Amino acid sequence: MKIDPTALISLVIPCFNEEEVIHETLTRLDALAVSLEGYAVEFVFVDDGSRDKTREFLTVAAMKDPRIKVIAFARNFGHQVAVTAGVDMASGDAVVLIDADLQDPPEVVLTMVEKWREGYDVAYGVRAERLGESRFKLFTAKWFYRLLNRISDISIPLDTGDFRLMSRRVVECLKKMPEQDRFIRGMVSWVGFRQIGIPYTRVPRFAGESKYPLRKMIRFSLDGILSFSTKPLRIAMTLGMTSSLIALGGIAYVLFVRLFTHSWVEGWAGILCSI
Repeated sequence: MKIDPTALISLVIPCFNEEEVIHETLTRLDALAVSLEGYAVEFVFVDDGSRDKTREFLTVAAMKDPRIKVIAFARNFGHQVAVTAGVDMASGDAVVLIDADLQDPPEVVLTMVEKWREGYDVAYGVRAERLGESRFKLFTAKWFYRLLNRISDISIPLDTGDFRLMSRRVVECLKKMPEQDRFIRGMVSWVGFRQIGIPYTRVPRFAGESKYPLRKMIRFSLDGILSFSTKPLRIAMTLGMTSSLIALGGIAYVLFVRLFTHSWVEGWAGILCSI
């Protein structure tokens, strides 16, 4: 696939309470745009209902730099909704998803663009190392993706996040998918096309705190499992049918005791059958 060297590359950057890092993010992304010599670049920032000065800083930056677009949510809708809004707004021939916290180094995007020029529709980051994260986070992340792949109906690359480049035709497929509980990395795997992983080292946050506490991590994990596997539904159906069969067997036993033996008490059969 031949890529026009003057093509437009959109970077979608979801933000939530990132005032401590946003200036450094803007600086690093501007440096990335310079490195992408020959390409037009736009930055689509999605402020996911920040309660600090993130939106104010982004608004000022957009007034100074015409490459910057800002989508401002009225409240916090969540990371996956923010990413979806940014993708819908992006007009690039290729769209890059990257968080504002700089854990995913913007410089890796250069390699993603090279893979795109080679004909790949998706170039996703593979977390070869995850620096500065707790053992609990590392353990749960590692085994979540392995569990998801084991029970999922599609293959989702291990140790990946939403950090990736997508071609325009992948983006158009995503925009047509009506899911409310989004799991972007799984949806991108599902649509197919040529995809390749790029190993990189995920570094600690430049500043600020993680926006994914345990509660959000659990909900996000459940969205992934329930969206891409029918096994939970099959397990629920099997448990329901097993419970029903046990109940029918219990009723048959109660009726047998009541009708053919003398080992029962008045009202006992009716109560147990009701239960």
